[in-house]
Amino acid sequence: MKTQTDRIIIFDTTLRDGEQCPGATLNVDEKLIIARQLARLGVDVIEAGFAYASPGDFEAVQKIAQTVGTEDGPIICSLARAIKADIKAAAEAIKPAAKGRIHTFISTSDIHLEYQLRKTRTEVLAIAEEMVTYAKSFIDDVEFSPMDAARSEPEFLYQVLERTIAAGATTVNIPDTVGYMTPSEFGDLIRGIKENVPNIDKAVISVHGHNDLGLAVANFLEAVKNGARQLECTINGIGERAGNASLEELVMALHVRRQYYNPFLGRSVESEEPLTNIDTRQIYKTSRLVSNLTGMLVQPNKAIVGANAFAHESGIHQDGVLKNKLTYEIMDAQLVGLTNNQIVLGKHSGRHAFGARLKELGFELSDTDLNKAFVKFKDVADKKKEISDWDLEAIVNDEIQQAPELFRVELVQVSCGSNACPTATVTLRTPEGEELTDAAIGTGPVDAVYKAINRVVNVPNQLIEFSVQSVTAGIDAIGEVTIRLKHEERIFAGHSANTDIIVASAQAYVNALNRLYAALQRKDENSATAVGKGV
Repeated sequence: MKTQTDRIIIFDTTLRDGEQCPGATLNVDEKLIIARQLARLGVDVIEAGFAYASPGDFEAVQKIAQTVGTEDGPIICSLARAIKADIKAAAEAIKPAAKGRIHTFISTSDIHLEYQLRKTRTEVLAIAEEMVTYAKSFIDDVEFSPMDAARSEPEFLYQVLERTIAAGATTVNIPDTVGYMTPSEFGDLIRGIKENVPNIDKAVISVHGHNDLGLAVANFLEAVKNGARQLECTINGIGERAGNASLEELVMALHVRRQYYNPFLGRSVESEEPLTNIDTRQIYKTSRLVSNLTGMLVQPNKAIVGANAFAHESGIHQDGVLKNKLTYEIMDAQLVGLTNNQIVLGKHSGRHAFGARLKELGFELSDTDLNKAFVKFKDVADKKKEISDWDLEAIVNDEIQQAPELFRVELVQVSCGSNACPTATVTLRTPEGEELTDAAIGTGPVDAVYKAINRVVNVPNQLIEFSVQSVTAGIDAIGEVTIRLKHEERIFAGHSANTDIIVASAQAYVNALNRLYAALQRKDENSATAVGKGV
């Protein structure tokens, strides 16, 4: 089997490892929305979830396999421990995909073997070989990961990789599970594997790494120089603990510096051929989508997709950029999908023109979702003279990416001022269709609104994050509110956008409370089922 050597495969694990962020839990519909956008972005592999982990994860992987796993779409992958039940569930979930992959793993570091697995190296070696063989009985495309490879004894790691490749693994992934390595060490690790695993030419070398020391992207780029050809990464770098290697940073580093990386992939220095299949113009939109749905805000100084990534405040920098962008910018903002275009849409625009513009922006909505977004568009158009592409993006994200609408905001009214006591009155429609009104005072208008909402919903929670961002410039800009609240150690995110920031705050809070309320309902249903079964 000849493995690819002149291109980098982008393996996106936003929906699996990225979702492991506290508070970043996504429902099936939200995962499907992100998966569709990842396909538009051009990722080669979507790790859609951990099928055995829960019925919800299984359903999400299966639906993504059915709808996104087309013949010309990405490979749909499910993670599985080196356990038969996990592998069987993964195989069943990815079955509808035109191209599927089972990704199975087991720890190989001595610290994991002693304290977590409580197994010997001999036992782990046998399990790894057996489970790769078992996965291979379901599908040809099998990936194997020796978890905590970065802290594994090299000779044992080489032995495990050789045996799993012989058993049928077509990709071997080298994880820096705890984000411990430095770039030179990680490069040496990959080079050692290439030099000491006899059958390594029969598999693609992949890398997976966490950002605990802020070195994940640097480690991956060094791995590329030493033979890695698949990079496992996430949008905005979200993931366990300090996160994963950031997809957008890796892709743009390889794009901007491709003349430097070309020789490592056997190309001429001057080659202009992209090193990945990613459509870079979809990067910013994908980043915003993931941020909105997970509630994980992107820091302003984040490379590539942060609000300040292409902003210049220094007078010297401004002068240089006005004369020639290349003086202080190494890439064009439009290359990652940023644009300041204004569109000629207003309150007199029709549904057809609105839908056509959304298609141009890459949104594919059902008639139901289009109608919902159009109603919100009309509402915003009545308040704003000009509607920008960013406004449209906020409208679509806010209207079609909501949590189940159990409680709904019907009215928000506040009274506040420098010499007044902030007071809020809210009316919510309950899941039973009843309208309930209550009022409260607070330290400010938003605090008063939240206290009034809590009096109606009456579900204990702790607000742990409140963030407001302006989508566009101007006094009439749409404001986006993202909040995160905690209940019994679980975190729930809410998001909303509106020209009225108080209304957006109320809707974002109710959005998060709906997620919390739905989770409590599922918990009650599961408890009732367990009692009924005599558990």
